[in-house]
Amino acid sequence: MSDNISGTERLPGRDRRRFPGISSRAYEHPADRSALVALRKLSGFDAVFKALSGLVTERSLRLLFLANSVRVNDEQFAHLNAMLRDACYILDLEKVPPMYVNQDPQPNAMCIGLDSPVIVVTTGLVELLDEEEMRAVVGHEVGHALSGHSVYRTILLFLTNLALKVAWIPLGNVAIMAIVTALREWFRKSELSADRAGLLVGQDLRASMRGLMKLAGGNHLHEMNVDSFLAQAEEYESGGDLRDSVLKIMNVLPRSHPFTTVRAAELKKWAESREFQRIMDGHYDRREDDKETSVADSFRQSANHYTESVKNSKDPLMGLVRDIAGGAGDLGGRLRDTFTGRGGTGGDGGSDTPNGNGGGTGGTGPA
Repeated sequence: MSDNISGTERLPGRDRRRFPGISSRAYEHPADRSALVALRKLSGFDAVFKALSGLVTERSLRLLFLANSVRVNDEQFAHLNAMLRDACYILDLEKVPPMYVNQDPQPNAMCIGLDSPVIVVTTGLVELLDEEEMRAVVGHEVGHALSGHSVYRTILLFLTNLALKVAWIPLGNVAIMAIVTALREWFRKSELSADRAGLLVGQDLRASMRGLMKLAGGNHLHEMNVDSFLAQAEEYESGGDLRDSVLKIMNVLPRSHPFTTVRAAELKKWAESREFQRIMDGHYDRREDDKETSVADSFRQSANHYTESVKNSKDPLMGLVRDIAGGAGDLGGRLRDTFTGRGGTGGDGGSDTPNGNGGGTGGTGPA
């Protein structure tokens, strides 16, 4: 069903802006770009990427979904087909990617493919979300397609499966897991970019928030509250001590997606920014200028983002980084004192006041 957009579009019953010629640079999170640059510089990545690109064929992927899933079109899941074409219309993606619904109770969605992207959503997701929530998700996946994320997502899937198969070989999967870890780090950041694309398509922040809340707590909106949900993200970021900061890192490493509360807080922050308002007013980066964009500019934007993140973060570990950068103490000594239970007695000593919950399990959240 890869076709070009033409004719009458089936749009929702409310006015939304369209973004002709929009570049993915307009909505991409700075951390997404910097993580992708770091990934490409990883030793051995180019060799693995080229090898897998030759082994993984588009035809095998398409035959798999064609044989074992339901292809979205005007006769099957017509409402999803309308959302897909609408999302491509809003983001000006000329070639509409094929979309399939796969039987799986786990709410999930993905955009994969090497030469051309393919979007897959699960029945669990379709049954969980209402129309406007689903519109944001479809826009999210179209954002992945526009950004070219599907290639690296496909490599991540195959490498993850390969790592499981060779795990029994001594040191056989060390190099593979290094690349998988780097790919996961990038993909978690790419999800923040795609969330922004979903908001540009749906143009309904409340629907985007509801969808993320449902992914976290199921179809029980009457039992949930957006403000309380966002307060969890605030507590997660600022609560605890250095040990909790390390536990957060350990919990997130095996995940392909950021934690849901963090995604919600990041999206709300962007929706309230001047950057988002400028896009809505029609002032955004365009594809025609992509070739003229320098790598140095991207690095500069990413560096500025991380500087601001460290400066404004309420996480105890980031606070320690700020202290060290300002010459306020010794990093090794502070970490040693925290993890050996030696409480700081001086004004600059490490605070050893655990919050008692010891972190939590990481898990693997839905897309």
